[in-house]
Amino acid sequence: MTDRRWVTIRTTLVVITVAGLVVDAIVHFNLASAFEDNKTSVLSEADIFRIDATLATIAAVALLVRPRRYTAAFAFLVALAGTVAVLVFRYVDVGAFGPIPNMYDPYWEPIGKVLSVIGEAIATVTSLTLFVMMQQRAGSPAREAMAGGSSAAPLSG
Repeated sequence: MTDRRWVTIRTTLVVITVAGLVVDAIVHFNLASAFEDNKTSVLSEADIFRIDATLATIAAVALLVRPRRYTAAFAFLVALAGTVAVLVFRYVDVGAFGPIPNMYDPYWEPIGKVLSVIGEAIATVTSLTLFVMMQQRAGSPAREAMAGGSSAAPLSG
């Protein structure tokens, strides 16, 4: 793959991932206040929403500022955690556990919930794709040769 094509693909994946994470952050920041009363003695659901939104914002900014494997991996983990959480708490009544309140919500309302899961799911796929492509590109023999390394196995004797 040419460098120009790689930059185009990387930029596209970064922009899509960031857009998904931004949607996630906006929705969670906006919905947080509606869930202040669902709480344990340690955390409220609003606190968890704000933590999610903050992590999504950090992941988006990190990926924009420094599109590297580690920022793609971080974005993937944040997006995956959000996707899994909304799906689990939508379909399974886990109940309260430890400091986490019971967040079971069997409805797809408000509309922000749907937007959030779509953004998180898209960011999950694109950040994983970005990470895998970066990993492959970093380990390609042509890249190693340019960097002065060798992909050939050392001779043992």
